[in-house]
Amino acid sequence: MSATPGPISSATLPPLVRLHRALLPDYNRKASIYWYAVVAVGAALTLFALYRVMSLPPARIAQTVAGIVIATIAGMFPVKIPRSKNSIAAGEIFIFLMLLMIGPSAAALAAMSEAGAASLRTSKRWSSRIASPMMAAVAMSVCGWIFQAATPHSSQHASASGGLLVGMLMLISVVYYATNALLMAALPHLKRNETLQPILILRELGWVGLAYTGSASIAGLLYLTSLQFGVSVLIAAAPIIAMFLLTLHYYFNRQQADEEIRAARLQAAEREAEQAAKHVRELRESEQRFHSAFTHASIGMALVAFDGRVLQVNAALIRLLGMGAEEMIGRGFSEFVCEEDIRTLGAQIARVDEGEIDSSAVELRCRHRDGKDVWVALHCSFFSEPGVAAPCLIVQAQDISARRVAETRLQQIAFHDSLTNLPNRSQFREHLARAIERARLSSRHQFAVMFLDFDRFKLINDSLGHSVGDEFLVQVTRRLRQSVRPSDVVSRLGGDEFAILCTELERQETAVQLADRLLQVLREPLQIAGNEITSSASIGITFSSFGYQTPEEVLRDADIAMYKAKTSGKARYALFDAGLHAQVSDRLHMEADLRHALAAGELSVAYQPLFSLTSGRLKGFEALARWPHPERGLISPALFIPVAEESGLMPTLSDFMLASSCRQLRRWQNMDSSFADLKMQVNVSGHDLAHASFVDRVKNALRDAQIRPSNVTLELTENILMERLDGAIQTLAQMRELGVGISVDDFGTGYSSLSCLSTLPIDSLKIDRSFVQKLRARSKESEIVRAIVSLGNSLGKSVIAEGIETPAQ
Repeated sequence: MSATPGPISSATLPPLVRLHRALLPDYNRKASIYWYAVVAVGAALTLFALYRVMSLPPARIAQTVAGIVIATIAGMFPVKIPRSKNSIAAGEIFIFLMLLMIGPSAAALAAMSEAGAASLRTSKRWSSRIASPMMAAVAMSVCGWIFQAATPHSSQHASASGGLLVGMLMLISVVYYATNALLMAALPHLKRNETLQPILILRELGWVGLAYTGSASIAGLLYLTSLQFGVSVLIAAAPIIAMFLLTLHYYFNRQQADEEIRAARLQAAEREAEQAAKHVRELRESEQRFHSAFTHASIGMALVAFDGRVLQVNAALIRLLGMGAEEMIGRGFSEFVCEEDIRTLGAQIARVDEGEIDSSAVELRCRHRDGKDVWVALHCSFFSEPGVAAPCLIVQAQDISARRVAETRLQQIAFHDSLTNLPNRSQFREHLARAIERARLSSRHQFAVMFLDFDRFKLINDSLGHSVGDEFLVQVTRRLRQSVRPSDVVSRLGGDEFAILCTELERQETAVQLADRLLQVLREPLQIAGNEITSSASIGITFSSFGYQTPEEVLRDADIAMYKAKTSGKARYALFDAGLHAQVSDRLHMEADLRHALAAGELSVAYQPLFSLTSGRLKGFEALARWPHPERGLISPALFIPVAEESGLMPTLSDFMLASSCRQLRRWQNMDSSFADLKMQVNVSGHDLAHASFVDRVKNALRDAQIRPSNVTLELTENILMERLDGAIQTLAQMRELGVGISVDDFGTGYSSLSCLSTLPIDSLKIDRSFVQKLRARSKESEIVRAIVSLGNSLGKSVIAEGIETPAQ
């Protein structure tokens, strides 16, 4: 195997490598070698020059230091020549002067110092700040040695051949410039891997060579003068040179400022002329654009005088209204507006005319030539344009007929049921809110609300299909509309739920009579897709006399009354009363209390013993849930078990019963070896059988209590077992495989099929207490009990009789 090495941290690199990366981060190999070579040679020559200078007499050393300082300071203040890229620097004058007076070593040190000061001022990279002075030292050292070898050494010869000396110095200055320029230009070329072209570089920087030549000539003249009149001439010449440079600097700056003022004035004049021409051009173009836009606009446009006369129209408006231009120009624009909207248009135009608003927008109907109405979004504003005789209004009309149709359709969709075209819940709520407000303001405006739910609609959908179910709803909607008063509002709230708002009731009996009539009408059979369908409805009725404040309260109470009608036998109506509301509220409070009791562990378990009638021995116990309510006392399971099933709390309650009874059974079994075979029977509901994880939950309870599955029997009532038979078979089979017993509770009170009894995976039958309590000799109950016992024995099922309290029983 091989692995790709990851990036190396800079902290782990050698110090020299880190220094190289910091100085030369973008240098390639060739450029790096060149840079190190130039710096090394320059440093060596600098040290050599320093050594040579230090060996001079003290006076010469002092002159050298003074010259280096002056050259460095002068080099930091170049004088720029106006209208050119050239500048004059006094630093080179003193460098060449030191070459003549002291020698190449002093000149090399001065050149290095002047170049270092310049690079500090112009560059932020230390690679340039280091290399530039080294290159200057190399160039001046080489040129200085050449000049020293080619010129006379004595002052007499120098003064005698002054012209030759100055000429040689000027020639050497050109060589110095060329050498330094090429040394500096080579570095970027190497970095870019480009070929160095010395001729092009020297041609581009030729003016710099001329500046160097001028500086050399001045230095030569100063040197020759000092030979005749002494070194004091140089001292006097320094301020003169400085004053000369300052004067040039001031003069050039003034010229530059005057030039900038003249250029600014010229540019301002040119801009004013351009702006004037542009303004004229824009006015012309604006007029052209307006006429072009007006003529070719895709929306209708017209110029209208403030008295309403049409001055000009475009093709789009002609198409919109189906009229010719000659038919419209000169007529009042209001003649093309529907009569109902003329006042609206006139008011908007008047506000613009009076300056109250700059523009107005309104939606209104215009009249097409063929007589139909055209909805338009009309925008009018003040208009003044070259070419138009007087200010007027510009009117824009955009056809919005399609949008208006779509909005009407959306309104229909938003507030009406798509199947029956009845008002939907939102629309019915608005009607009901208005009825509540009217009833609140006056007792004469009483109303009633009926909540209808069809009793067999789900059976129709499931057996005949949804298309038949939809047609059923359409036909019963037609019957409802035909049966109510014209002022009543019929609404479909959703599914098979309908509501009827009966307004302006003189007495409550009117609503009751209507409910009777509806029940009769809805009982009549319907012919749908070749099927004769008979259905009925449960109706809940409530009245405004209860002082409702919101539509939700009305629908809630009507729904409660409908639920009462359905539980009372269906196909009937029920009137809402305060007692119904109290029952629902009590049920909601019981659900909240049960939820809290389960979470807080407030429920308990009672254990009813099971005895063998043959031996009289204790066989086990039946676990019974008990709820000691802190305020209501002991609440019967017959009350809170249905609440748990409806509210989804049954899994939590069943888990509590399984865990508690299994743990208690384990404690009893551990008390004595004779209790090792005790069994526990736990009631479960139909919701538990339908729960996907019920088998796993039973396994967890058995594992946590460490008891055998055969010691636990689950009890289901006969009705629950038969109602959920199809879904329960698989769960019962899994329980049987696990080893858990299954018992049918309340056997004989339900409607079980004996054909299923032999195939169901059950272990025992439990005779209901109602039969046991009525056991007497030769009674019907005793015969039923005898038959159940015989049936259980024949099927190999054990039989349990619940509630035996007397020896006779």
